[in-house]
Order: sequence, then C-alpha cells, then structure tokens
Amino acid sequence: MTPFAKKKELKNKWYLVSAEDAVVGRLAAYISIVLRGKNKSQYNPNQDNGDFVIVTNIEKIKFTGKKFKNKKYFRHTGHPGGIKETNPYNLNEKNKSQDILKYAVKRMLPGGPLAKKQLSKLKIYYGSKHPHDTQNPIEIKFSDLNKKNSIKTV
Repeated sequence: MTPFAKKKELKNKWYLVSAEDAVVGRLAAYISIVLRGKNKSQYNPNQDNGDFVIVTNIEKIKFTGKKFKNKKYFRHTGHPGGIKETNPYNLNEKNKSQDILKYAVKRMLPGGPLAKKQLSKLKIYYGSKHPHDTQNPIEIKFSDLNKKNSIKTV
C-alpha cells in the first residue's frame, strides 16, 4: 500500500534562486519540479506538496540562440480571429520580464486547478531585493548545478 502524506505532515520550504545569466528553459524546468514537489520523497501527483520559489534578478535572464527575438507566445481572446502573438523581446521592452519565466513555468505544469495553486507559490522580483527574508529561504546556486545552466557574458 502506498503511504500518503497527510496535510499536517507536509512542510513547505522556501528557496531563493537568482536568474542572473540563467537559461530560461533550464531554470523553468527546475522551478516546475520544485513547485510540484517532485524533488521530495513523498511526492504525490494529486497533492500540493511543492515548495515556494523566489526568483530574483529576473531582468538578467538569458535565452540561447536567437530565441530572444524569434520565439513566439500565442494566446487567444476567445473571439473569432482573436489570436494574439508576442515574443520575449517585446515583453522585455514593456518591462514584463517576469512574464517570460512565468509563461515557461506555467506551460511545464499540468493544466488544472492544482497547477494554478502551485504556480501561485512562484514569486518573481526585479533586482536582488525581495520581501521574504522572514521565511529564511534556502539559497540555490543555480549556475553551479550544471555548467549549461548559465550563459556567461563577456
């Protein structure tokens, strides 16, 4: 029989990740794993067992290749002919760098109400300051996990 974790037994941790020179897709994949709780031994797909993730320095996030200008995000208004398109370059120009990472993470989570709840545990901030010091977040050096996780600019 599979042991299920009770709601009282679940402990949520807080993690702090700096997005400086981080590759968007790799960072989003790591964040989605932590938000779902797949990094824990008591993972259960129908429970919200994930942790909180604070991302700082979002304005310094990077894309590989020509994706910064060529990648397209689509959405539909619901009306006939209502497809809208944008790209990371346009979002960055409008000071919406946090939406770039949020779109990537959201699309790596399964659809449904549980994914919306898990996505609400993602906190994204410009610069290195954030209001979550009282939670004592565990700092993760994302660029040290793998050499491909960051693009060093010269």
